[in-house]
Amino acid sequence: MNSTESALKERIKELTCLHEVSSIIANTDFDLIEDTIKAITFSLKKAFQYPKKTEVLIRVEEMSIGTKEFEKDNFTLSSDIEIFNAPKGEILVRLHVSEKETLSFLKEEKLLLDNIALKIGALFERIEIQKNEASLKRQMEHADRLSILGEITAGIAHELNTPLANILGFGELLKEDLKTNKKAISDLDKIIQNAIFSREVVKKLMFFACEMPQEKELVNLIPNIKNAIKLLDASFKKEHVKYQLNIKEDELWLRADPIQLTQIIFNLLINAIYFSPKNSVVSIEASSTKKDVVLKISDEGVGFKIENLDKVFQPFFTTKPQGDGSGLGLSVVHGIVASHRGTIEAKNNTKKGATFIVRLPKD
Repeated sequence: MNSTESALKERIKELTCLHEVSSIIANTDFDLIEDTIKAITFSLKKAFQYPKKTEVLIRVEEMSIGTKEFEKDNFTLSSDIEIFNAPKGEILVRLHVSEKETLSFLKEEKLLLDNIALKIGALFERIEIQKNEASLKRQMEHADRLSILGEITAGIAHELNTPLANILGFGELLKEDLKTNKKAISDLDKIIQNAIFSREVVKKLMFFACEMPQEKELVNLIPNIKNAIKLLDASFKKEHVKYQLNIKEDELWLRADPIQLTQIIFNLLINAIYFSPKNSVVSIEASSTKKDVVLKISDEGVGFKIENLDKVFQPFFTTKPQGDGSGLGLSVVHGIVASHRGTIEAKNNTKKGATFIVRLPKD
């Protein structure tokens, strides 16, 4: 075979490889991406001048697939794989030659490699775009569900307020009329206490539905934390739980609604106390960054199950026994933090327990 025929044969192999790789990528199942990359490596191997002496390795992000494991040496050809203009991998081709052989790569083979690298990069860009679109769709669906739930919740809260106020009012009046009847007074106290509890649930519903008016002002977080701890001192003692306050700064100023800021601290502390075993410690830390004030509240309880971490702030989700919680406390906190343009994160501690991290902008 003369040199012209040989060169033509090589060009046909390269074009065939490009066509094969394009077809492989076009028919890719994103859930089976490793199979796609493996098929590309073997297609590339066949396209080189000496396929029996050629090995191909493709590395992309965490993935590494090749026709055979090998080390880089002087006979290795490579091409970078870029995803959104950032190098995220490479294609390596090695030519196995003996000391007596003088084989080398063709310049066209380098061009082929560059072309395939571009195609692989484009494939992974498509995968990333699809993932982002799916994530955005889920977020939008979740936001829509929360919006509808918020409207329903606000309606329920408004409807409950009037009868609860009547129950409390008439209950107090009845107590005056039945002063001498101890049994009746005892039963009335239970009715009133349950009505007060129900009213607090309604308040949480209204916080969750963003029906409570918000009035932001310049607030020092530290006195709010200390006041919350002072008010919950009886709860700490009752549950035999200690607290540790870690604040290095004297003042931590931010623009926030003082009532809602107290609601955040209260709910997180009450949650920490509830899940704390006896003789354990609840840690409260506060600090600041250039833009945010950061509040961390940690307990030494059992922490979260991995499958529950994504559900922590969902309304009506609770891991407490029935009757011990409405499942609104943390969703109320999440709603208040979001309305202040802040973020809240729940995570398990390294050893035991869980930590809530709240970041609120200073302005």
